[in-house]
Amino acid sequence: MSPSIPVPINSMDVPINSINSINSINSMNIIDKPVKIISVPLDLGASRRGTDAGPSALRIAGLSQSLKKLGYQVVDETDIPVPTMESRKIESTNARFKDEILKVCESLARVTLASLDAGQTPLVIGGDHSIAMGTVSGISAHFRKQQGEIGLLWFDAHGDMNLPTTSPSGNIHGMPLAHLLGHGDKDLANILDNGPAVRPENVALIGIRDIDRNERKIIHDSGISSFTMRDIDERGMAQVIREALQVVTTNTVGFHISFDVDGCDPSVIPGSGTLVPGGVSFREAHQLLENCADSGKMTSMEVVELNPFLDQANVSAERTVTLIQSAFGRSIL
Repeated sequence: MSPSIPVPINSMDVPINSINSINSINSMNIIDKPVKIISVPLDLGASRRGTDAGPSALRIAGLSQSLKKLGYQVVDETDIPVPTMESRKIESTNARFKDEILKVCESLARVTLASLDAGQTPLVIGGDHSIAMGTVSGISAHFRKQQGEIGLLWFDAHGDMNLPTTSPSGNIHGMPLAHLLGHGDKDLANILDNGPAVRPENVALIGIRDIDRNERKIIHDSGISSFTMRDIDERGMAQVIREALQVVTTNTVGFHISFDVDGCDPSVIPGSGTLVPGGVSFREAHQLLENCADSGKMTSMEVVELNPFLDQANVSAERTVTLIQSAFGRSIL
């Protein structure tokens, strides 16, 4: 992270415990379920270290307290056990640390499934984006027991649609969406024997601007709906949100938000190891999540790729907490 990247100062930069006037919640948006925070300190899916400290940074920034201020009950928090990179050997360069990541994702899937079964709303904090294979598989399994399908809103600078056979790096955090759609490695694509976890017609990918060459064709052929930064620039975030929500709510029981902080511009979230210039503004990100809350259809959320070692005085974690609040219904008035 270059220190030359500017960090704008605005009213959202103050610590969580001093936010008062913006901490009201629209009563129509309250999810009448307790929130279960699930921590997954995984960084095996990336080549750059540090996302394993993301959950701690969000906790220090006051995540649990911020949800309680909105009127939510936050039940016992859970930490998924994760091995360290130093204690493991790379067995495959096409899918680095696959066995370890698969085990973590299977554990995570069981926890998210049990959370929903218990009437809770899972909020998963990572960790790199490979954890989404576990999160979404567990959520999908829960609703399929009720003969329901979920939508998936994927916010990211990247497509995350590489395969072990096409990935230039072998890093699994660049592959989770492809595996949730049933492509790639048969084990990663069938967690809890529930693959594919989502249907392509109910997946919306928002904010992409950095796609690998082979990945581009996979995205085009997949059947998902993609909204690039050019779409946002030309048509406006409001229109993109309307279309994306239509995708993830049509013939579904609701939708999960998989929120990669690198979807935001680096001037907003400097604390990530996968920064790409020209991203979503802070206000646009809030608008997206506010509209998700307004829909009343959000089933769950995860936040990934926060790297406090690359941050500036934990500002990225503090801003991310306010974004999570917006997804859970915080309103200005």
